[in-house]
Amino acid sequence: MRTRWFSKLPAILCILLLIAVAVPFTGGCTTAMEYNIGLTQLVTHPAMEAARNGFIDALEDAGYVEGENVEYDFQNPEGDPTAEQTIAQKFVDDEVDLIYSFGTSISQQCINAAEGTGIPVLFCAVTDPVAAQLVASWDHPGENVTGTSDMIEMDSTVDLILDIVPGVETIGTIYNSGEVNSQVLVADLNEVCDALDIEVVEATVSTSADVLTAAQSLVGQVDVIWVGTDNTVVSALESVLGVCEENLIPFFAADDPSIEKGGIACLGFDYYDVGYQTGEMAVRILEGESAEDIPVELGETFSYTVNTAAAELYGLTIPQDILDKAMTIYDELAP
Repeated sequence: MRTRWFSKLPAILCILLLIAVAVPFTGGCTTAMEYNIGLTQLVTHPAMEAARNGFIDALEDAGYVEGENVEYDFQNPEGDPTAEQTIAQKFVDDEVDLIYSFGTSISQQCINAAEGTGIPVLFCAVTDPVAAQLVASWDHPGENVTGTSDMIEMDSTVDLILDIVPGVETIGTIYNSGEVNSQVLVADLNEVCDALDIEVVEATVSTSADVLTAAQSLVGQVDVIWVGTDNTVVSALESVLGVCEENLIPFFAADDPSIEKGGIACLGFDYYDVGYQTGEMAVRILEGESAEDIPVELGETFSYTVNTAAAELYGLTIPQDILDKAMTIYDELAP
């Protein structure tokens, strides 16, 4: 006699019930945080804040949502070398899944602390990571390290200054001589200006407290002042702006937030975009790709940012062809 399937229905229901009960205890659902990411930046700095937001947004767009499957531990040493080392070691001791760092020295500390642990370190917007000894090369970074660069086109930057302030003979610049990024940029600035017979007057600082005195030392010596992506100087940007405005020395910078605050123009990066790009690299790492197999990437969004109100303050007019090419135009000074 043939046995029909429905005669065994009670037994089937029992088996299905047992499976349903067992699934939650065999990995069928996820409850706790899956990833813990350490976030750090050298100082409080508008560009760094923008980049961090971009990084987090990129992960969220890829499905890594804070409070659901990722947790962030944000630490800011405010430029204190001892705190940088402490933060880097904290991330390693906490066995985070990935470290994101903005700033050369804090990135160096994180890389040193994470060496041999298998924890990937992803630096953001480091101008020359090879010169800073963060990576062996752009294409083959090295053990569990990669990131993004905000290397500036210095020849185009000087051309921009000359287009807005014709006849410039001296350019003043302020930078932290201990920041490798700044050393690289100032060397490039000197090389470009030497070819144009323009003198570069340098004023160096060690801390943000030195910035005002450095800016004052350039008064009467230079036609314009330009500041690169120097974290120490930009963290005290108000001091530079105050000196420039009081003495009518046109001020140029290298990042969007500095232009919004009172710089005339720059050819540089939107740091939110650079942070987002770095976040996309983080997604690749979290999904199994090795950091050392991902080449260092140059920021993809490179454009003019201008401030017509700042230009007017110095009695200057930004040429229409530059305005036409600008991605961002500010028409007032940020408070």
